[in-house]
Amino acid sequence: MFSHATFTLRLALALAALASVSRADTCSDVVALGGIEVVTNRLSLEYIREQRQYWSRAAGDMKPSCLLYPQTTDQLAAIMSILRDNNETFAVKSGGHNANNHFSSIDGGPLISTARLNQVTLDTDAETVRVGPGNRWENVVVALEGTGYTAVGARIGNVGVGGFVLGGGLSFMSTQYGWAANSVLEYELVLPNATVISVTDSTHPDLFRALKGGGNAYGVVASFLLQAYPQGEIWGGVLFYLSTPSTDAAMLRAIRDFTEHYPDEKAAVIPTAILAGAGVLNLWVVFAYYNGPEPPAGTFDNFTAIGPFANTCRRQSYHQLLTSNNFGVLEDMVYHIGTETMPLPTAGNVSVLDSIHEHWRAVRADVMFVPGMTSNIAYQPFPKGLARRAREKGGDLLDFDDSVDRIILQVSLSHTFDTSTSRMQDAVRRGFVGMRERVLEATQQGRLPEAYLPLFMNDAFYDQDYAGRLRPEMAELAARVREDVDPRGMFRDRTGGFNL
Repeated sequence: MFSHATFTLRLALALAALASVSRADTCSDVVALGGIEVVTNRLSLEYIREQRQYWSRAAGDMKPSCLLYPQTTDQLAAIMSILRDNNETFAVKSGGHNANNHFSSIDGGPLISTARLNQVTLDTDAETVRVGPGNRWENVVVALEGTGYTAVGARIGNVGVGGFVLGGGLSFMSTQYGWAANSVLEYELVLPNATVISVTDSTHPDLFRALKGGGNAYGVVASFLLQAYPQGEIWGGVLFYLSTPSTDAAMLRAIRDFTEHYPDEKAAVIPTAILAGAGVLNLWVVFAYYNGPEPPAGTFDNFTAIGPFANTCRRQSYHQLLTSNNFGVLEDMVYHIGTETMPLPTAGNVSVLDSIHEHWRAVRADVMFVPGMTSNIAYQPFPKGLARRAREKGGDLLDFDDSVDRIILQVSLSHTFDTSTSRMQDAVRRGFVGMRERVLEATQQGRLPEAYLPLFMNDAFYDQDYAGRLRPEMAELAARVREDVDPRGMFRDRTGGFNL
């Protein structure tokens, strides 16, 4: 039986602990720590500039309690030690290109911007490059320009390094080298307990595997050590087509044939159908790339034979290509994106692709007159050779096999006003759910082969079941590793991202 004095003491301790939690203020604690750049004034140019760096204006409209700019790994660890000991929600931002609110954005808690963690250090002897997560890929390639080396990175220069690599990273060079994650040799990782560790295949093999497609579930990466690859001039650009029923049909068949009969591992395309301006702008654009100064004759005949009305493809530097592709980033718009994965149909069953495309046309028609509406659907070839290359380079959490060719579908909707958000999110959801239903139905009918079909994290909508679509053994590994490194659930409960 407790004495009155014991009860009073325990009550006082409990109240003190509660008061400590209620006073949790990471921003003030980091300021008191000294040496770390902190921005708290919401009217300052730095605060406004940072919040305008998101691809989706909805994320940028959120108001962090402060912006924290660590410049070193030790400073990042110091911030994590403060967060470890309080109860504040927080977010970590690289390039801000994820369209899901709260994944790299926050309202009312501290935002850790990795913008100052922007090193690009090439070691030509080891053929490696250490890259900070605060870079955008255009910064990386310009730093490497003229060195004769590059790294496997994004297809649009404005994409941030951190989220891209942790989500897997589909690149123009993926058929040569696998996912961007497959070329990571080491992660310098700040764990939820603020410990800094070097994660490699030999030091922490399970964590190393989980980070390759595991997103931000395990801590904050302070730098990536990437394999560097020889590269000189490349060839690439964009082919533009008016979208008509006959062009749509021809394009879907070209995509199918290109994916199955992949002409050259140095070649890549992203065929994308775009509708905007209440239907006034109705186009196909094909982003094309060849890792060399000139593609062999016939490489892109599937697409040039359809007759583009404009073609910007030429010999150029990789940096020039990536920065020119930035036209695909719509500024000051609310943005939503989702994904699905499908097996490639045989030539005799290409009508499955017609059905997918017609479904998306119906979805976008339903929201065509939403102010500022722009819709995209991208058909991203994922040939067997890419899956083989990823496994040859050590594998990853997605663990694609090479039993079938696949297509990774990406659908997106942009609009002007926040009041349209619920309607547009529902439309994106109808888009990828309907695609999944059509894939399953075609599989049951024998028109598509049975296949393992995980989701591509970089393109996934916030409520898609990323973990549930992984192989059971990969989902188990991801969950077990997360429990090992974050037993208190700090990253699970206090920041955004996919729940592993």
